[in-house]
Amino acid sequence: MQLVVLGLNHKTASVDVRECFTFSEDTIKMALNRLHEYEEISECVIISTCNRTEMYAVVDDAEDGFPVMQQFLQRISETPLDVADFFYYAEEDCINHLFRVTSSLDSLIIGEGQILSQVKKAYSIARDVGTTSTVLNTLFHRAIAVGKKVRTETRIAHSAVSVSYAAVELAKNVFGDLSTSNVLLLGAGQMGELTAKHLVGNGVKAVFVSNRRYERAVELASQFRGIAVPFENFMKSAVEADIIITSTGAPHYIIRAWDVAHLMPKRQGRPIIIIDIAVPRDVEPEVSAISGVRLYNIDDLEAVVESNLRLREQEAELAENIIKKELEELLIKFRYLSLRPVMARLTDKAERIRQRELKRALTKLPDITAEERRAVENMSKMIIRKMLRDPMVCINEGACTQNEQLYLDAILDLFKLDTIGEGRHREKKKTCYRYAQQ
Repeated sequence: MQLVVLGLNHKTASVDVRECFTFSEDTIKMALNRLHEYEEISECVIISTCNRTEMYAVVDDAEDGFPVMQQFLQRISETPLDVADFFYYAEEDCINHLFRVTSSLDSLIIGEGQILSQVKKAYSIARDVGTTSTVLNTLFHRAIAVGKKVRTETRIAHSAVSVSYAAVELAKNVFGDLSTSNVLLLGAGQMGELTAKHLVGNGVKAVFVSNRRYERAVELASQFRGIAVPFENFMKSAVEADIIITSTGAPHYIIRAWDVAHLMPKRQGRPIIIIDIAVPRDVEPEVSAISGVRLYNIDDLEAVVESNLRLREQEAELAENIIKKELEELLIKFRYLSLRPVMARLTDKAERIRQRELKRALTKLPDITAEERRAVENMSKMIIRKMLRDPMVCINEGACTQNEQLYLDAILDLFKLDTIGEGRHREKKKTCYRYAQQ
């Protein structure tokens, strides 16, 4: 059995192609329920987000599985599949890819946190439908753990990489805890809405929202239990605000130095941060010269974002080291899986022999008591256990070594396992790794 992934993402396909292969949860469930129609695929998980659609599967052979998986995806999407838009990885490359996905190293923005929950959801759907077993269960449990580990042991997700979030981070750097801070938002567009979400997420005390269209200010304020303020009166609310974040579409300054100079005496010495993320700017540059005022504009924030992106790239190198180590450990675990069928067959044969010989012996002991019967049965079990102990240890020790196949062949020959089970698998070892079907 081989582990493979067929998929496309923001690196391999344009948005008009990706949207043809973006599937709803119901569509994925329906497709997985048809998996039994594809004998070549024994396990399957489908991840579908706005930036990627990836089909992980366990197939008999990676080369033969490729056209089958293409056919499967085409059937779901009802769209012809152009292989130039897709990637196809097998075995170690497949595992490495999924680890990078859950660690968000393969995301459009390195370090974003949404992809891990999306992978969890995709795996949960497949598990509920019943299209996962030992190999994909093992793979996805480890991949999710790797994603968490990367976020815990590196700072890849700690720094802001959007202007709206960077504005909030800037305010936190100045005030620390925002739970006692009042915020005045000027502008109720998309940027204002994103900023308000981040502010509420960081527990600000109160949010005032002001916009030229007052009804829009009311609408946005209601989303966050804030207070709508008429645009012509926003400077009155500025007296109570500790932070002003402005992102209007005004073609001229809406906060001038003269306004702020008259505002500060009313604040009785309390400092204020003004974060101007509008282009053209909303705040007159001379405001920065007023005592007690800290003014930041879009260039200041983009510098923070750029710095944080570089920091994430540095953290990504640490994440790659974690992935490399986890990949090596999982490969060893998968290799042990390949030995389990032989060990199980050996144990099964020994148990059948034990039960047969015990039955024969008991027929010659008609007067044996229940206690004596238990003693004989326990003795037979202990003999089997001790006889098999050394061969089992040899098989385990041989895993992942050049003697692995030698030990497997020896066990099959010495215990004549061919005569009691399915046909033995002695085909030449493939360059790609093989997994045992459980």
